[in-house]
Amino acid sequence: MLNFSLLPNGLLSQLLLQKGIVNFNDAVTYIHQLPYGRNTDRSNYQSIIPENKGTCATKHAFLKQLAIENQQDDVQLFMGIYKMNAQNTSGIGKILTKYQLPYIPEAHTYLKINGNLLDITRITQNDTSFVTSLLVEEEILPYQIGAYKITWHQQFLKQWIDSAHLSYSFEEIWKIREECILALSEAL
Repeated sequence: MLNFSLLPNGLLSQLLLQKGIVNFNDAVTYIHQLPYGRNTDRSNYQSIIPENKGTCATKHAFLKQLAIENQQDDVQLFMGIYKMNAQNTSGIGKILTKYQLPYIPEAHTYLKINGNLLDITRITQNDTSFVTSLLVEEEILPYQIGAYKITWHQQFLKQWIDSAHLSYSFEEIWKIREECILALSEAL
């Protein structure tokens, strides 16, 4: 994995240096151990430090911005949509069964470093990765984890509902998805 010393020339680097974290590998380890949880402002990746928690979006955007501050172009931030199901996402099987859905397309954020995927938020109880169920992915910048990511995900869901001829409305699917996210949070 890529490693580099943190320079004190950016806000995120300074936050970590104050905690005694001096390189990227230590930053990844530190951010990885933060509990999973939605931040007060889902687009403010800096909030993972004071709130002591983060999601796939805020944790990976934080690390991407840290790489930007330290002039490291080999770290890329991606969002993808995968078929979220009971095999690749712990805790959601009962919900999908209840609504008779084999999966729901879910947006997920992760890094690629020198082309290798790094995901510090996925903790599953099985060997199935979301990567094998990936439907589409797009490289983004840290500021795009808020409204842009939500809009992209919602547009994808609307197209999926139409193409799959589902009897559920978009609002119903979004509510089912939220139930899945809650169950996932409780499973972690």
